[in-house]
Amino acid sequence: MGRVIPHSVDTQLEEIEDKVDIVDAVVDIVEEDTDMLYLEHAHITYIFPENTNETVTFAAHASANTWSNWAEIVDNNAVTLSSKITADAHLTTMLIESISIKDKVFLFEVAYSDAKTITSRYRFIAGDTPKLPAIQAWRIRAAHMPPGEKIYYRMKCSSGGATCELHFRYHYCD
Repeated sequence: MGRVIPHSVDTQLEEIEDKVDIVDAVVDIVEEDTDMLYLEHAHITYIFPENTNETVTFAAHASANTWSNWAEIVDNNAVTLSSKITADAHLTTMLIESISIKDKVFLFEVAYSDAKTITSRYRFIAGDTPKLPAIQAWRIRAAHMPPGEKIYYRMKCSSGGATCELHFRYHYCD
């Protein structure tokens, strides 16, 4: 079976215009994806808490290997991480600065809204174990958090009642 030849030049032009429209749509998608990837690699990073005399402490449940209740992320001056998120944003890094007990396994989750929509989870061992030092940072690809929603955490540890101090780095998505 041979190739079908359009009956008129107008039909050929319409087919070409349709194909150009498809190519334009694909180019738009690629440009949006490229812009998003660029934003992920080059952006202004914000830090919480914002000052050297401010801290954020996560506390595990009193019983080993049991989740704590969800609690809003707040610094030692009662400033919430939620209050800092003024546009769609996401966490890019969390840095563990100190721990209350060495050589134990910690696990925590970060979520937003009353529905506790989880944006990230992390597990670490810190202390004298040769795996990682007490201070450790990790890059994360957390889901976006909308403004106006409370941001929560919950944590558990292989030893009950443990705490860790940490800070967050985040950026806006626009």
